[in-house]
Amino acid sequence: MAEDKYLAISKGIYDHIGGPDNVEKLIHCMTRVRITIRDYSKVDMEGLKQVPGVLGVVKEDTLQVIVGPGVVDKVSKAMVDQVGVELGEPFPTTFDGKSAVEAKAAQVHAEQKAKLKQTWWRAALKHISAVFIPLIPAFVGAGLISGIAGILSNMQVAGTIGASWTTAITVLKVINGGLFTYLNIYVGINTAKEFGATPGLGGIVAGLIYLPGVVPPVTLPNIFTGKPLVAGSGGVLGVLFAVWILSYVEKWFHKVIPDAIDIIFTPFLSLLIMGCFTIFLIMPAAGWLSGSLVGGINWVLKIGGAFAGFILGTVFLPMVMLGLHQILTPIHLEMIKTMGYTPLLPILAMAGAGQVGSAIALWVRCRKNQQLTGMIKGALPVGILGVGEPLIYGVSLPLGRPFITACFGGGIGGAVIGAFHVGATSIGPSGVALIPLIANGKWLSYVFGLLAAYAGGFVLTYFFGTPKTAMVAKDVNGNLLDMPTDSSSEQTQSLNDVMNAAPVSKAVTPLVAPVSGKLIQLEEVKDDVFSQKMLGDGFAVEPTMETIVAPASGTIITITDTKHAFTLKTDTGLEILVHLGIDTVELGGKPFSFDVQAGKHVEAGQQLGIMDLKQISEASKEATVITAVTNMDAIEKVSEFNDHEISEGDKVLDVTNR
Repeated sequence: MAEDKYLAISKGIYDHIGGPDNVEKLIHCMTRVRITIRDYSKVDMEGLKQVPGVLGVVKEDTLQVIVGPGVVDKVSKAMVDQVGVELGEPFPTTFDGKSAVEAKAAQVHAEQKAKLKQTWWRAALKHISAVFIPLIPAFVGAGLISGIAGILSNMQVAGTIGASWTTAITVLKVINGGLFTYLNIYVGINTAKEFGATPGLGGIVAGLIYLPGVVPPVTLPNIFTGKPLVAGSGGVLGVLFAVWILSYVEKWFHKVIPDAIDIIFTPFLSLLIMGCFTIFLIMPAAGWLSGSLVGGINWVLKIGGAFAGFILGTVFLPMVMLGLHQILTPIHLEMIKTMGYTPLLPILAMAGAGQVGSAIALWVRCRKNQQLTGMIKGALPVGILGVGEPLIYGVSLPLGRPFITACFGGGIGGAVIGAFHVGATSIGPSGVALIPLIANGKWLSYVFGLLAAYAGGFVLTYFFGTPKTAMVAKDVNGNLLDMPTDSSSEQTQSLNDVMNAAPVSKAVTPLVAPVSGKLIQLEEVKDDVFSQKMLGDGFAVEPTMETIVAPASGTIITITDTKHAFTLKTDTGLEILVHLGIDTVELGGKPFSFDVQAGKHVEAGQQLGIMDLKQISEASKEATVITAVTNMDAIEKVSEFNDHEISEGDKVLDVTNR
């Protein structure tokens, strides 16, 4: 396969330059891969020159590996794809191969995060996320055990299983209780680690929420209501706030207490102060807040039903992008503690399901786009299982409209979940993976919600959310496969057909000067790649006029993004490279403009564009225009010429095919 050829070249290059770890960054121009090397002692220059597909190697400010036009972009793309970066981006110091969708997702995710203004509340949400992420595996494991215990209990009540199962059910409940009964302590320890307090002290302060040692009839007063303080008041919300304050108190004592007695008095005073503060202030206040949040959310879901579910399912992904979703974790946990389940999680899980439906629609409508469909195939399985980031950041968000239609698809699923009042016994996974955690046997309602979100995302994206640009035929590297001409009277050409056409045997092709100026031999060009004819034979012109014309009759195959070079396939089968200046790739295309595009058939001497000689000179670059025949294996003879002044469109030489 063609892809294997380019991958083989890229791996051969890596093998002789010290691997990806020895690369700082990589770009390419029309003919060569330009590599910034970290340590040249690791580069095997002679071995590199022998890699099949490498036409030559030049060592300047960057290591330039010549592979030729039409090949260089594919080889460069293969090289950066193996590392998971984009062209021109810094390489990681330690190489770790990534798939294309993961690389794209990481890039877009980073770009989205960079756009977010860093505020105090975003920093707070980041800390909250860091506290709970280490506990996610525990939530999943304990939640599944709780679900199994619930199913067995229901079966026992229904008489399906007998009393002999009581011990097994009790054991499962004990194991589940090992997390949720003492959850405050785990959260307190993690919070202390996150904010730089002593983990043990964080665990003790969190444990005060349980009011250990307070046994009826003994009570402690709620200073706001005068009623007895209830153990567990405030829950994880109170723990987060109390241990955060503890971190400041403890750090202050470390500063002011002498080192000799710091180990004794800092923990003593920190616990005494924070113990009283937690019991008499934080527990009552956080208890009221958590109760209000749980009650308020339940009221909204009960009154709003399907409408509330639609709104929550629609806006959840934008919340994720803004980093606001982290605040929901302690709310989920408070609802599980209070009610035994969280009705929020199944609704919010529909947002990912909408992404799945949207991705399937893109797969169907954009099936000619091999790059996009390949990314979808890689990201879809994990998306179905509830890991939505690859689909979000790698597929829908970069395309724009599919992200919006996917959000509305999630809203449709959320409406179904809201109507059936579905809850989950634990937090952790979403998608299909959440089914075992659905509370009260309502897993079938949850499945209906998933299917509704899939269907909503699919239909909305299929009819309203598929950009035309995504339906363009591309190969797996993102290169266009079919390009129309820019004239409505001309038939659309397939560049693949043009490139695959065999050279016309014994045909003679006259090449004309692409610019006016002084015609010189290729050996006189101040660039080793061209002067040594690594890419092929031809001629050069030191330009005095700015007009650029076609050197022969044929089809424009490529024009570089930086417009400093283009390739043309003649009607007789010659592959022509025209390079406008030396090292002008560094000018970002500013001195050049073209009136044609890839796929356009042109005649010899037809104007193609202009080059600004003044800009090139001011940038201290050579403006030499090189014309080279790159498929020399198909050539029998190139005629000779003498150096002289020449005008654009004047004949320079003849090329005879084999």
